[in-house]
Amino acid sequence: MSENKGRFKNPRREGAQGGIGFGPRMGGGEKARNFKGTMKKLIQYLSLYKLSLITVFIFAIASAGFSIVGPKILGKATTKLFEGAMKKIAGTGTIDFDYIGKIIVLLIGLYLLSSIFGYVQGWIMSNISMKVSYRLRKEISEKINRMPFHYFDETNQGEVLSRVTNDVDTLSQTLNQSLGQIISSVTTVIGVLIMMISISFKMTLVALATIPVSMILILLVVKNSQKYFKQQQNYLGNVNGHVEEMYGAHTVIKAFNGEAKSIEKFDVLNNKLYVTAWKSQFLTSIMMPLMNFVGNLGYVAVSILGGYLAAKRTIEVGDIQAFIQYVRQFTQPIAQIANISNVLQQTAASAERVFEFLDEEEEVAENSISVSTEHIEGRVEFKNVNFGYKSDEMVINDFSAKIKPGQKVAIVGPTGAGKTTIVKLLMRFYDVNEGAILIDGHDIRDFSRKDLRSLFGMVLQDTWLYNASIMDNIRYGRLDATEKEVIETAKAAHVDSFVHTLPNGYDMVLNEEATNVSQGQKQLITIARAILANPKILILDEATSSVDTRTEVRIQKAMNHLMKDRTSFIIAHRLSTIRDADIILVMNQGDIVELGSHEELLEKAGFYASLYSSQFEAPSAG
Repeated sequence: MSENKGRFKNPRREGAQGGIGFGPRMGGGEKARNFKGTMKKLIQYLSLYKLSLITVFIFAIASAGFSIVGPKILGKATTKLFEGAMKKIAGTGTIDFDYIGKIIVLLIGLYLLSSIFGYVQGWIMSNISMKVSYRLRKEISEKINRMPFHYFDETNQGEVLSRVTNDVDTLSQTLNQSLGQIISSVTTVIGVLIMMISISFKMTLVALATIPVSMILILLVVKNSQKYFKQQQNYLGNVNGHVEEMYGAHTVIKAFNGEAKSIEKFDVLNNKLYVTAWKSQFLTSIMMPLMNFVGNLGYVAVSILGGYLAAKRTIEVGDIQAFIQYVRQFTQPIAQIANISNVLQQTAASAERVFEFLDEEEEVAENSISVSTEHIEGRVEFKNVNFGYKSDEMVINDFSAKIKPGQKVAIVGPTGAGKTTIVKLLMRFYDVNEGAILIDGHDIRDFSRKDLRSLFGMVLQDTWLYNASIMDNIRYGRLDATEKEVIETAKAAHVDSFVHTLPNGYDMVLNEEATNVSQGQKQLITIARAILANPKILILDEATSSVDTRTEVRIQKAMNHLMKDRTSFIIAHRLSTIRDADIILVMNQGDIVELGSHEELLEKAGFYASLYSSQFEAPSAG
């Protein structure tokens, strides 16, 4: 069962909507193994944007600061209005609307400045986060091209893609939304606390007394909800993995009547997900009602004490109104900070995975001076080659062979004999453990990888075509080829004979899976691409194994044209396709057990003759 690794939720930032206390939105997510180390590395990574971050910091403080002073100034207007109303009732004066009007204009200016500073801070932070994600994706993309081949053999493809998409997205979004919010929330908490104390120390103590109650309730809910959130993520991974497997193999499921069993398994997993998701969401949903209840008790206490102090004339009415506003402002940033702390854990986990990938071991560095490929003829020699994917498990043992320029070399043997490994070593996807592979007398490690691989043309069993026109797919072999050269190549590869029957001919766009052409047609297009590349050495890996006999004949003709005057390595299970090879290397368990032409090997009546006869002997009558 596959797991949905590396998928992180992006929690919405939800602050308390009223009441004293706070309620973070709880969420289960992967946590970083080394939170401090990862955050330190992330801060170092962000140091490139130091000036912009300082600007964000200043603007966030300014935005919060202008917002903080508002309630106290508004309180003065409330006091003036109250005093004027009392004077009017007593017949000793009127309401000073000029004073109140000036305060309203001042407040509009302050809140406008706060909004402008907040907008600019958000714009700069969005710019930073997009630059960071762009830079990370660029570095990951470049890193992929420097990674050794064994990394991709050992790592799930989805895992690599997750780092480029999910992890970078999580990092970008939390940087964009959380960093400015942290600064403004901390500034607001400190500023509001100072303003509350400046109004009334006693009322501040009453307001703060409800916070421990809120924290205890939060801890109780978190203790119970966190385990359900973790279970929810696990079961979600199981459900997604099952759906992915069933969708990918729906043909097999239908062929073996496995629908009922698949649905039964899905129902079991889905029910488990339902139970844990219901519990986790229910526990989260009761958070706000609890916080509001505690908050309302706090409001009652603050209002009673405020009324008592106002009656004793130790505090003004406008100050009570301002204080209640500050209480509301005080609880919301605390809720945001509590929520952000959970988000930062996910950010650190994503950053850790990205940095781990960027720190992965790269391919062995190339020589500063590489051998020129200009006059290469195609002479290949394997010299006492030993190789294993693991140091204690050798796949190729003391393999030696000499191939002359232009020779056809067939590599045959049972599954696991090491045939494809030879190709990987030739292309230097892996380096040999011992011995050497020489091309025209030069060790392949003395070539740059780019130059070495430019010598080879490959036609594989699994055809690789991309979502573009047939013309562009053939031109991939040599990007600067003219349209005339592409068409001439297509004729040589027998592509031209069928392409005119297709809608739009050479301009027909192959769909994502290239299902709008047949398997044989796809193979011929890849052969045309290899002919256009005009390589010195060819590698044909089971190129005709998945087509019918009639199409195989056409592909074989195209391949014969392709192999003419080129050193060619042909990996084949159908031994009928390699009868005319100049040399046949017979491999078994990493060793060359026989070597010679088709006729010579049949005369020996050895391992090759046994393989050959097993494919062509008539079935015995039952």
